[in-house]
Amino acid sequence: MNNIGVILFDIDGVIRSVENSYRLSLKNTVYQFCGWEPSYKDIDDAKNEGIWNNDWDLSLELIKRNIKIKNLKLKPPQRKDIIECFENFYFGGNPNKDSKDWSGFIRNEDLLVEKEFFTFLSAKKISWGFVSGAESASAKFVLEKRLKLVSPPLIAMGDAPDKPDPQGFLYLASKLCRNKLGHKNIPIAYVGDTIADINTVNNAKKIIPSQKFLSIGIAPPHLHLKSRVKERDSYESKLLEAGADLILNSVNDLKDIDIDFFKKYQK
Repeated sequence: MNNIGVILFDIDGVIRSVENSYRLSLKNTVYQFCGWEPSYKDIDDAKNEGIWNNDWDLSLELIKRNIKIKNLKLKPPQRKDIIECFENFYFGGNPNKDSKDWSGFIRNEDLLVEKEFFTFLSAKKISWGFVSGAESASAKFVLEKRLKLVSPPLIAMGDAPDKPDPQGFLYLASKLCRNKLGHKNIPIAYVGDTIADINTVNNAKKIIPSQKFLSIGIAPPHLHLKSRVKERDSYESKLLEAGADLILNSVNDLKDIDIDFFKKYQK
């Protein structure tokens, strides 16, 4: 039996919770350089602009905005200084060395899915992989060390242009498919938690309009608290406005998938 589809996943906010790791590193990095700590809403609002997929670049952008708004007599830091500061908070050690020596916020991350989920997808004849803006060391840590996946198909930071550029998404999708991308090919879905993720699929559709693409949105974990229902509703509405074909509560909802899943939600 041939595969019935391909599902590619973002990692941050989909496979793992990052509000106490990446986002906390971002908050601390911004504070380090301008004395202001952005809230989670500030970060969400910026990410909803659809262009800030890289947290180093977003850290620098928020610093620049704060300097301008408050008319601070500060010079924005160099990007390399942002990266060094951010990585120190996040990894707490050399990202190129053994992960057992890391002591940073990466240790705070909760998994949002278990290894058995991917076994389930494979049994359903669905190919899967990951397209993430996370550093390779961080992505491999969660996929290989924590989830125990063996050589998972992965496009990470540096492997392709940053999202919403669809090159990495299209490359991995093509690699996992048996046929050339186009109208004769199986449907391809991407699951992400930001407008940049939705726009990645939108841009792929522009390049290969005959291919069946499905954009699946999930609000990040910190918006699933009962106290943040309105914020979550607003966030999900923005994902839909950006072009999401479907909104899920959790990546685990994909366990309800069947052979008609893609056709049902494809526009």
